[in-house]
Amino acid sequence: MKKLSLFLIMALALMVMAACGNGEDSEPSASADTGGNADGKIELTYWYAWGDKIGENNQNLVKQFNESQDEIHVTAEFQGSYDELHAKTQAAFAAGNAPEVTQNEIASMGVFAKSGMTQDLTSFIEDEEIEMDDFNPGLMGNSYVDGKVYGLPYLRSTPILYMNATMAEEVGLSLDGPETWEDFKEYARAFTNDEGRVGMSGAIDLWIYEALIAQAGGSTMNEDYTEVAFNSAAGAQAFDLWRDMVAEGTLKLNSGTEAGDKMKQDFINGHSGMLFSSTADLSYLLQLADEKGFELRTYFMPSGEHAKVPTGGANLVMTNDLDEEKQQAAWEFIKFMTASEQTAYASEYTGYLPSRLSAAESEKMQSLYEEKPQFKVAVDQLENGIARPMAENYPEVVKILIDEMTRAILDDSIPTQDALDAAAEKANAVLK
Repeated sequence: MKKLSLFLIMALALMVMAACGNGEDSEPSASADTGGNADGKIELTYWYAWGDKIGENNQNLVKQFNESQDEIHVTAEFQGSYDELHAKTQAAFAAGNAPEVTQNEIASMGVFAKSGMTQDLTSFIEDEEIEMDDFNPGLMGNSYVDGKVYGLPYLRSTPILYMNATMAEEVGLSLDGPETWEDFKEYARAFTNDEGRVGMSGAIDLWIYEALIAQAGGSTMNEDYTEVAFNSAAGAQAFDLWRDMVAEGTLKLNSGTEAGDKMKQDFINGHSGMLFSSTADLSYLLQLADEKGFELRTYFMPSGEHAKVPTGGANLVMTNDLDEEKQQAAWEFIKFMTASEQTAYASEYTGYLPSRLSAAESEKMQSLYEEKPQFKVAVDQLENGIARPMAENYPEVVKILIDEMTRAILDDSIPTQDALDAAAEKANAVLK
């Protein structure tokens, strides 16, 4: 009873946090096949995050699945951001009405698996001899929890560097792009002017910080996820890259729930020359850049001592405690959504990575890379990919660290090490 009560408290708390999130991500929940009564079919519900091109992709693929067979009918429903999706899934599971299939943002895989909310897929994979080697190895680190497969890569990403190539030429920069942190700072200085334009507009985002600290030779947590490790020399070096550029006036760091939208608006409106964002934004940003009349190019994230980059996005998971019929139907749906053909479709439609090697090597994707080389950058960058931490309390660790970083960005009198140490003390208490 105590364990269940704690779970319910956590779920309700997350729901409150989600309610305070960015309403601009909202779109109506909708069935991907509104005309069918699905008489005699097994009914499944699938919950997904994000709208725009990503939402359209989910609806399109579910419609394709429903039309591909006549035994299962899936209703796809939009649930907001990853945080909102996770909070709603936790609450629905506690109430006994969770969707059969949903997305787990990869850092949350451990939270859901270890709390018993998601189904171990290992036996399904072994029974059908799924070719796991066809999934890009750079994306598989967050599929396993305690040696078992709890989710298959679906809409996966890495952060990449977006650059306004038209603006770069105007200020005399090479279109080869910045390769190192020092190059990056030089590019940012060249883009910055006295009329309010900055080199980069960004967000105090832990995914990007995970990239920077890995590039400096560190990590946010130790290997067994029992303690944080971001208050190291590498962690300070990574945070100081942000702080130094903010002090210099070449980097604008946005905070709050709308930070991501603000940085993209700055980039699209010509108020910044560069942007760190997910490859999932590629199709959308290419469309907006074309409307604004500038050339958009993409690059690897500039490297520090190392050229590492975290992977991101979501895996498809099956919720736990389904009856055998629903389990098999959910597995058929997950297989379809993560198959090579659907992977290629989703990658072309959104900019997300093709999670299967066969999809990346397909004629469809090779033609796309030739026509639009911006799509290939994230695929090539996967050679530097690392998994995200999956500590059960990592969401709380993230919030603590972002709060302390925001405080130090707003108050430049706070020493970097003091800010990181304060965050580490609070975070380690949460982990214990």
